[in-house]
Amino acid sequence: RGEGSAQTSVQQGLAKAWCHYEGDQTAAFKDSFNMAGITDLATGRHSVTYTNNMNNAFYAASACGSTQRRGHTDTDSHATTGVSFEYEAGNSTTFTDAAQNQHIIVGDLA
Repeated sequence: RGEGSAQTSVQQGLAKAWCHYEGDQTAAFKDSFNMAGITDLATGRHSVTYTNNMNNAFYAASACGSTQRRGHTDTDSHATTGVSFEYEAGNSTTFTDAAQNQHIIVGDLA
């Protein structure tokens, strides 16, 4: 049982995929779960593909990246087979390669 009298669905609450990679070098996973590959699309833009696909394209994808300056990461596009991410430096809309990137995916697997 979950909190109070509500039933908790552990399977829906678990991460279905995650990864950690360096984006300012050759894109390669340092560690990952359910990730088949990573592609360097352009400066500050990477896409990942899943080993086991998601059920639909309406899952939640969260990301963060870090450099020696602040910035933010956004998801660019969702597909059942993977998702792409963008990292922007500071308050600008200039893409930059973040040194460390982490992504986590939650939702239903196909």
